[in-house]
Amino acid sequence: MELRDFKINVPDGQIADLKLRLRNTRFPASLDAEQWDDGASLAFVRRLTDYWLHRFDWRAQEARLNRLPQFLATVDGHDIHFVYQTGKGPAPVPLVLTHGWPGSFVEMEHVIPLLTDPASHGGDAADAFHVVVPSLPGFGFSAAPAGSGVSAHHVAGLWLELMNGLGFDRFAAQGGDIGAGVSMWLARRFPGQIIGAHLNYIPGSFRPSLTDDLPPVTVDEQAYLDTVAAWSAAEGAYAAVQSTKPQTLSYAMSDSPVGLAAWIVEKFRSWSDCDGDLERVFTMDQLLTDISLYWFGHMLDASFRIYRENRLRPLAFGPHERVATPLGVALFPRELPTPPRSWVERVFDVQRWTPMPRGGHFAALEQPELLVEDIRAFFRPLRRMSDPL
Repeated sequence: MELRDFKINVPDGQIADLKLRLRNTRFPASLDAEQWDDGASLAFVRRLTDYWLHRFDWRAQEARLNRLPQFLATVDGHDIHFVYQTGKGPAPVPLVLTHGWPGSFVEMEHVIPLLTDPASHGGDAADAFHVVVPSLPGFGFSAAPAGSGVSAHHVAGLWLELMNGLGFDRFAAQGGDIGAGVSMWLARRFPGQIIGAHLNYIPGSFRPSLTDDLPPVTVDEQAYLDTVAAWSAAEGAYAAVQSTKPQTLSYAMSDSPVGLAAWIVEKFRSWSDCDGDLERVFTMDQLLTDISLYWFGHMLDASFRIYRENRLRPLAFGPHERVATPLGVALFPRELPTPPRSWVERVFDVQRWTPMPRGGHFAALEQPELLVEDIRAFFRPLRRMSDPL
């Protein structure tokens, strides 16, 4: 596999076009500009737009991100963008970190140095990892799929080829959101090559078998299923659209940067541990760097379509199917509905299940130190299962 060095360099014309579109935004009306009950607050989106137009410096963000060692590689016909940082320690374990939507590889910026060089950040050098952070196909600077079928199941196969191409026959996996689904598929499909999978989210599509010869649903499990149903009715419209009509949605989001920003920031507010105050957890620059990656990528249809692909290839399991790969889960309190441990243990060998004191869906951004410590702790006893590097 040939690695090509990569540096972000958005053409000046695209930045000028973005500013023109921001200046010409036609905002909707609102019954109450401050409230978020109907969706993204008009007052906040106006302020975000003004910041994006007059204060946000994409070139400064671009220069910072370009300090990360970035590469492109062609994997099974897909041009995949990824960050690859080698570890500093006696025997670093290779680890692939996978982001989700509406995140990006930028989510992992703060956890990469903690994982690769723990001794320089108050940790033990024996906990070091070689870290690979790919951008999902159609996200960031990874090319959009040329055809259908690129679900989390398919991405798991791409990540296996990528990691093997980097020289890692056995490796660890970690992820949240879509990245959790990719990590679970890696654990399920390639148990001989995955030493363990650590998650900070359990995908809603995860379904163990519930045939008559298996234990019935417990009270806690039924409560979880009821919570999921209520949450989907109140909060799941975005997923319903992205998983059924992604192309239609992409016209609006590809044409209006403010429409895209509103679609994304509402999720950052709803899913993070911010108590309604988005800027308590994220800066405007953090939000707009992520949003700008989606805008400049020109692949919004692909970033939505993976929801449809995952609906068509859900993480469903057959009767008595078991996954031998060890699984660890970090439970952040403001995460989306999370099943009880018994639900996951119907299929997986859950070796670590850690309630966290704070944090939400965007754990790597919100609480990088807590997330990293749990990753280190989960993989510490599994390191002996990794081939010597």
